[in-house]
Order: sequence, then C-alpha cells, then structure tokens
Amino acid sequence: MDKQEPPPPVPETAQNGLERNVVALGWVAFFGSLAQDMIQPILPIFYESVLGLSKEFIGLIEGALTTVVSLMKIGAGYLSDALGVRKAIVFVGYAFSAAARFLLGFAGSGAAAFGLRVTDGVGKGLKDAPRDALVAGSAGSRKLGLAFGIQRTLDTLGSAVGPLAAYGLLRLWADHADKYRQVFWVAGVIAALPLVIIGLWVRERKMPVKKQPISLEVFRGPFAAFLVIMLLFTLGNSSDAFLILRAQNIGVADATIPLIIALFNLVSALAAIPAGRLSDRIGRRNAILIGWAVYALAYLGFALAKSPLLVWALYAFYGLYYAFTEGAAKAMVAELVPEDSRGAAYGLYNASVGVMALPASLLAGVLWNRVSASAPFAFGALMAFAAFVAILFLPKLAR
Repeated sequence: MDKQEPPPPVPETAQNGLERNVVALGWVAFFGSLAQDMIQPILPIFYESVLGLSKEFIGLIEGALTTVVSLMKIGAGYLSDALGVRKAIVFVGYAFSAAARFLLGFAGSGAAAFGLRVTDGVGKGLKDAPRDALVAGSAGSRKLGLAFGIQRTLDTLGSAVGPLAAYGLLRLWADHADKYRQVFWVAGVIAALPLVIIGLWVRERKMPVKKQPISLEVFRGPFAAFLVIMLLFTLGNSSDAFLILRAQNIGVADATIPLIIALFNLVSALAAIPAGRLSDRIGRRNAILIGWAVYALAYLGFALAKSPLLVWALYAFYGLYYAFTEGAAKAMVAELVPEDSRGAAYGLYNASVGVMALPASLLAGVLWNRVSASAPFAFGALMAFAAFVAILFLPKLAR
C-alpha cells in the first residue's frame, strides 16, 4: 500500500489568522463575562428589595435559568455541527444575552424578570458549545491548551472586573433610586461589545453541512468514559456559593468577601495561559490530574480551616484548580471526537456537567445541615480523589 502524502503545511499567514481568531474569541468571552458578573452580585438584592419577590420565586428564576442553559447547550452544539455553522449561532447567543441584560433594567414584575432571565439563559446556552468548537478549530492540535488558556484567562479577567465595576457604579450612584437598573443598562451595553468583535474580527472556516444525523459512535469509547469520570468529579463539586458560606462560617467579614473572590479570579486568570501551555507539553490528562489534586487539597483545607486568614490562602490556591482543568478538559474533548462533531460533544459535555451541579449542590446542603459545615468539603475532596484515580485508567483515543 502506498504511503499517504502528508497534508500541506498551513501557511504562516493562515496560522497567524487562526491565532488572531483565538484572541478575538477571548475578548468576546471577556466582555460577556464582565457584563454577566456586573449584574450577578446585585440580582438577589434587586429581586427582593426592588421587585419584592419571595426567596422561593427567586429560586425558581435562577433554577429555571440553569436548566435552560444546560438544555440549550446540547441543542446548540448539535445544531452547529448539523448546519456546519458556528459563528452565526455564537452571535445570536450573545445578542439574546445582551438584550435580556439591558431590558432587565425596565423589569417591573417577577414575571418580567423570569422571562428576561430565561432569555439570558437561552443566549448563554446557545453560545458556549459553538464558541468552544470555534476556538478548538482555530488553534490546531498542538496549541489547544494554549488556546483554551487564553480563553480562560480573558473570561476570568472579565469575571474579576465585573463585580468591581458594579461596586464602583453603585458607589457613584449611591443616592439614585434606580441605581440597580442603571447598572443593568450599563451591563447591557457592555454585553453588546462581543457582537461587534464577532462581526468584525472572528473568522470561521467553512465546514461541510452534515446531511446525515450525527452518529453516536463518536461519543462512545474514551469520550464516554471521560464524561462519566467528569460526572463523578462534579458530584462533589457543589456551587462555589458554599465556599462563600463557609468563609462566613469561619469568620470572614462580609465586606471582604468580594475582595477574596477578586483574588481568586485574578490567580485563576494569571495561571490559565501557563497552565494551558503546560497541558500542551505534558498532556491533557496530566494537567487535569494536577488540577484535581489542587481541588482535593483546597476542599480539604476548607473542611479543616478555622482561621479567616487561611481562607484567603485557600481561595488563591483554589484558583489554580480552574486554571489547570477548564482549558485542559475542553482541549481533551477536542482530541476525543472528530472536528465535525465537536459542537455536539461540547454541548453534551457542558450540559452534563451543568446538570450534575444541581444534585451536587443539593447534596452539599444536606451534608451541611445534617452533618456539619465542613462535611460538603470533605465529600468534595473524596470525589476529586475518586475521579483522580479513575482518569488514570482512561484509554487514549488512537488517531
């Protein structure tokens, strides 16, 4: 049998173009996260003090948002593969979120807030999987870790800047009756900036339209095993809201918690690109193992901590977990499935992890109330250790 000719090298200009695409998508994530995290810390206050909603209705709104996001991620990923289109779906997703965040400033009832938050969830669910597939398709197999590291860095920087921007605006408009609504309006305008970046700077390589349904064969084997291991880990990965509650429980003052969160996001952002580069050198599995080891140690620390000062150190250390795992896990998904099925794969991966977060948080609440305040974190460390052992046996996909 004759040897196949190696594929022609990608021209340097094309490589540079793809790298610019990765950076452009990183700034898309930055402004999207900035706008989201401007409104997230003040939403509960707005619901309760301005709209007069009960805690049960607030839970309904945010629970519905999480469910819609998870379901939309699967549909959007599949749709982007079936149509051979990523960029347009990402654009529509960001447009939905921008409109919902801006119009939230005009909401006068719980029903209006419910509808707008669900609309925001539709937008978030639409954009995530196709955006990840665009990043993976623009990076090349040897730079997947770096590409997702850039994405993670800018995304997290947006999450760090957002609460600080909201804090500054609320101080500026402290005497304004509509100060929360004004923050929503500013966030809506900022949320529209990704639309400009997508329209002007993001390029998409044309893909063939899938005329046949996506085969489930590509989601078996190593990808399915990896997904099961991620679900095992996520069972112990409750909402980070429990970390805030634990910090309060240990004695950290409420006023300093936003500063601790900013430190956590800053560490995660600064470490994401080096961690991504490292995953390109040592492999995705090894990078994830490092991240899960950090997670287990951090959660064990939260379980045993008694000093508020230690909480600062634990939060900073915990930021390394996100830096090592989020980009590496998404890069591994790209390596385990063919390119024309990555949208559906990212949708299934993101949705599965998102859905699992609900029982994980419920279980953490039960452990806190019925066992002790440290029990959820001891359980999280145990699940991280179990996933750590399980992923050592994950078979490699033969290319």
